Amino acid sequence: MESQSEKLQVVGPEAPLVAVAGEDLVLPCFIKPSTSAVDMTVEWMRLEEVASLVHLYKDHEDRNVNQAQSYKGRTSLFKEELQKGNTSLKLSALRVSDEGKYKCLIEDKSWYDDITVHVTVEAQGSHPVIMMESYDNLGGINLVCESRGWNPEPEVLWLDREGATLPAEATQIHRDTEGFSVKRRITVYDYSDSNRFYCRLQQKHHMMEAEVIINMDVTLDPDTAHPALILSDDGKQVTLGDTRQDLPDTPLRFHFASVVGKQSFSSGRFYYEVQVRGKTEWTLGVVRENINRKQWIPRSPQNGFWTVGLRNENQYWAYHDPDVRLTLREKVEKVGVFVDYEEGLVSFYDVKSSSHIYSFADQSFTKKKLYPYFSPRHSERGENSAPLIITAATE
Repeated sequence: MESQSEKLQVVGPEAPLVAVAGEDLVLPCFIKPSTSAVDMTVEWMRLEEVASLVHLYKDHEDRNVNQAQSYKGRTSLFKEELQKGNTSLKLSALRVSDEGKYKCLIEDKSWYDDITVHVTVEAQGSHPVIMMESYDNLGGINLVCESRGWNPEPEVLWLDREGATLPAEATQIHRDTEGFSVKRRITVYDYSDSNRFYCRLQQKHHMMEAEVIINMDVTLDPDTAHPALILSDDGKQVTLGDTRQDLPDTPLRFHFASVVGKQSFSSGRFYYEVQVRGKTEWTLGVVRENINRKQWIPRSPQNGFWTVGLRNENQYWAYHDPDVRLTLREKVEKVGVFVDYEEGLVSFYDVKSSSHIYSFADQSFTKKKLYPYFSPRHSERGENSAPLIITAATE
């Protein structure tokens, strides 16, 4: 009789295999003692509610006609190693959906054996996106942090500028074939001093963080102001005067009633507010650094303008191509401007009514600097003489 030590056995890893999505993974499977598998059948199956074929080697060649669609073109054996009893499977471009149990079944004419290999796939998700959703009735700003494609699900934390954890709503978690999507909301209130907030997503081996600046400290740049504009000493107010000042015509100076902020930005997220109370016309938003400042051009994203405005006392517009007429419930007294540079998002809010005015979404800023933009527009018979005022977000 054949001794027990001479019997063949299929062996593999006892512990689960841990790999990272996008990488290649080898699922070990060997015949012991070492025996050629060239003339054997090697079948790899995915064990779920119903087993599915991952890879089949039979009669000296791969036979993957019935292979599960999600594995097509991603599996291979080490053919030169089959004679040594190495029947391991290489799985390329690992996906989160590949996580699970795999059976390696080796069959000969008078013998068969199998093992089960457990695979865990870790995935670092998309960079977190912070969005401003709305205001609440107490003057707080509602922010939401979102990310997708994680495995396992990350912990989502909101932090202040000192790194202290802030109380927030419970994390919303959703799972699909690409991993876990997470979303967590927070309402921030006292942001006059500590105006930087961070959303952190962390796993055992990975961490990502996004920052938002509330009430960016915007001041007006006098070197860009049209000569008829009057700026306050603190750079927070602008009105249109009756006469033109004698100012040098530099390349940065506007030839129409406009001015931009001193501060530029080319990454991240920020938010600021502008009082428009008492005005019958105004235009606000952000502009690209290389816009035409010497002649009037349509205010549109194609020309580097992302703006909204008021005309004729009660006509609100988003200056797109074509312009979009906006229907608002009440007259706006203070406008909040929120920008997410990476997401290509510019959103406008009515601070008093805690409502959304308009958003430019999926924009491309072409890696150029953006500047806050202000136009108090024309003043006829003193009807539009009130200033535009950059305010602290807590006022």
